[in-house]
Amino acid sequence: MVWSKMVPTSPIFPSSPRVNASQPPPSPLSLPLSSPRSPLPLSSTSVTTPQSPSSLKPPLSLCVPRQQLSLGADVAPSVVKRKRPARIEIPTPVAVDLGFAAETPRGEEEVQVERDGYSVYCKRGRRGKMEDRYSAVIDLNGDSKQAFFGVFDGHGGPEAAEFAAKNLDKKAMSEVSKRCGDSIEEAIKEAYSTTDMDFLKENLGGGTCCVTAMIHKGDLVVSNVGDCRAVLSRSGVAEALTSDHQPSRQDERDRIEALGGYVDCCHGVWRIQGSLAVSRAIGDKHLKQWIIAEPETKMLKIKPECEFLILASDGLWNKVTNQEAVDLIRPFCIGVDKPKPFSACKKLAELSSWRGSFDDISVMIIQLQRFVSGLV
Repeated sequence: MVWSKMVPTSPIFPSSPRVNASQPPPSPLSLPLSSPRSPLPLSSTSVTTPQSPSSLKPPLSLCVPRQQLSLGADVAPSVVKRKRPARIEIPTPVAVDLGFAAETPRGEEEVQVERDGYSVYCKRGRRGKMEDRYSAVIDLNGDSKQAFFGVFDGHGGPEAAEFAAKNLDKKAMSEVSKRCGDSIEEAIKEAYSTTDMDFLKENLGGGTCCVTAMIHKGDLVVSNVGDCRAVLSRSGVAEALTSDHQPSRQDERDRIEALGGYVDCCHGVWRIQGSLAVSRAIGDKHLKQWIIAEPETKMLKIKPECEFLILASDGLWNKVTNQEAVDLIRPFCIGVDKPKPFSACKKLAELSSWRGSFDDISVMIIQLQRFVSGLV
């Protein structure tokens, strides 16, 4: 159907080919109806009724060529085809066998490790290269019930985390052997201090937070510097075995200020000298006057209610609470025929990432009963 509009001569609108400009404009009553069902009671003398509905031309219609209104009967509408974008190549996660003192290869998106008694999942954050590392040594001195584990969260580069992952376990075992099993806490403290001094001699930048766990003769010895954290599941209840070393902690702030440093809060984050957001770490030579490598250590006996231990970097703990982590892991590891701790590690990292973590995320789950005498 072709619709037309009757428009008087106007300086704005050109003359329509269907309107005779020499004739005076028709009166309103002589215009065709806009609808054959108009409710207005008009007489037949004042309105010219069209012979058929197809000849009806409403006053507000436009004269448009038939080709432009055709929906396919006369001319098929042209379809603009969008060019398909190039395929995006997404790297496929590859399981990496990292051995005992492990380091994450540069540029690696993920690290996936599943071994007897422990599992590890590391996921690179959105800020650059992976700076997290881990270490795992089992069968210490030929004893399958003794082991050493660690998670290391580097800052200012991966060098300090890599150095600590390769050396801290050896230092710890050496110090424990010297003391014949006595004063394990002092042995771990000395191992951290020696590792720190050795790294400073390398003249490398950056530093690393650490959390380590040594299993020795049925005891669990957990230590940390910085904001890596260890959480124990005791019959399903989360128990933090470490305390984060941050400038916001009153005792840490008092210690720093007593040494002549200052602590301030910028954009909600407490920092030392306006720089570092942790108060203890291995490395950080430029802040060594205030950033110490002395760990806090806790030792406890592994009892039947001690289900598993979580070691993780702050990339996890900034977005996931201690109890949430335990609650997520238990269905994978407790009361099932085939425990799947690695799947739990990955689920935790994905949860933190989904909640907005931009940091590297490293999670290690240690099945404690594996290292208790008489149990497998």
